[in-house]
Amino acid sequence: MRILIVGAGSTGGYFGGRLAEAGRDVTFLVRPGRAAQLRANCLQIQSPHGDVRLEPKLVLAGAIDGPYDAILLTVKGFALDAALEDIAPAVGPDTLILPVLNGMKHVDAIVARFGAHALAGCVAKIATILDDDGRIVQFTKLQDLAYGERDGTRSARIEALDRMMQGAGFDARLSDTIERDMWEKWILLATIGGVTNLMRGAIGEIEAVPGGAEFALAFLDEVVAVVTSEGHPPGEPFVTATRAAVTQPASPLTSSMYRDLMKGRPVEVDQILADLLARARRLHMKTPLLAAATVNLLVYQNRVAAA
Repeated sequence: MRILIVGAGSTGGYFGGRLAEAGRDVTFLVRPGRAAQLRANCLQIQSPHGDVRLEPKLVLAGAIDGPYDAILLTVKGFALDAALEDIAPAVGPDTLILPVLNGMKHVDAIVARFGAHALAGCVAKIATILDDDGRIVQFTKLQDLAYGERDGTRSARIEALDRMMQGAGFDARLSDTIERDMWEKWILLATIGGVTNLMRGAIGEIEAVPGGAEFALAFLDEVVAVVTSEGHPPGEPFVTATRAAVTQPASPLTSSMYRDLMKGRPVEVDQILADLLARARRLHMKTPLLAAATVNLLVYQNRVAAA
């Protein structure tokens, strides 16, 4: 099974690197600058599960030679349109596109470009960064990749993908409820992203001050209410676990948006918060905390764009 990894950053580089290390047929679609870096220094992973250094198979946009069986799409939301154009030659009639993107805004874009049949569901849970030298650094042992047909069926192609993913050095899981998994991840990202960015601190720092835990829980309640009103209520075990996660004392937990903000980088506010707020407004829902976090980050985003 041929798999194309779109991007060799902290997420695509990690899962693609593990797949390549396990002997799978993996090619990375990268920009010229990242290609030069990988050719000079190899693809490097620093991880609690063991370090990796390998020479990856690379392809640049415009040089794809035909369809792949699966495409793991691991770009930021603001790079999605360009990525969809780049992967067009790699999409055949039964290609699986597995988007590891935040929020749900990308779903409509992929369906509009390639049709509903091409799109599978996918959720990655991992804490990694790309350091200044281009190495992928994993912070914790969590490394879960879930995938499935969006209607929950066990198709031949999704089962073939599952066989390829198993034993590749990370936790791979074929999910019959991947659509709910995707919405639940959005709830988690929006809550942690909104809370940590608006308060400019880690979860433990917020919990430690008077009213911090109550603020985090109120933010979560707003996000859950919007997603539920959209017709995708989260499971009770997920809500219980998330309530504990966003109020855990001394927790160092932050969001990728917060880490990007602290480094002065663009953030995915449009995909993670603004799209959720737009849905709330269409439903005539009052979400003052979500609105405050969205406006805060849109101001920051405009400042970064103007710099």
